[in-house]
Amino acid sequence: FWLKPLRVKQYIAAGAPAATPPCFKMAIKGLKKKVASKGKKQTMKFTVDCQQPADDHIIEAKELEKFFNSRIKVEGKTGNLGEKVSISREKSKIHVTAEAPFSKRYLKYLSKKYLKLQQLRDFLRVVATSKTSYELRYFKINDDKDEE
Repeated sequence: FWLKPLRVKQYIAAGAPAATPPCFKMAIKGLKKKVASKGKKQTMKFTVDCQQPADDHIIEAKELEKFFNSRIKVEGKTGNLGEKVSISREKSKIHVTAEAPFSKRYLKYLSKKYLKLQQLRDFLRVVATSKTSYELRYFKINDDKDEE
């Protein structure tokens, strides 16, 4: 046996209390209680590999590392790395370890900015080799002498 749900006006007109019945209460969309998680903080590890240009002595990895140290912003401030971001270098690879709100794209932006400052942007590009790493590569330029 099925009952048709009563509308609010019919429900109140039928002699029900003035407050809306529990079946008509609606949850507010997007309103949730925030629970502070005291678990592990998520750390992300990114790598910028500048093997090819470093082998040709075009750029030095330590200069790029110094650039990252001076330019990476944490909470809107440069030079505020603290414990949230750490930068290390291993030969010609630069490893950036950061806590959760840090994007890989930001490293690409800074790498391109460094190349522009060194006036190498026309010769080198920043390519994603995996989900967590970038590599500095040369543009492939085909010199066709047949067309001349």
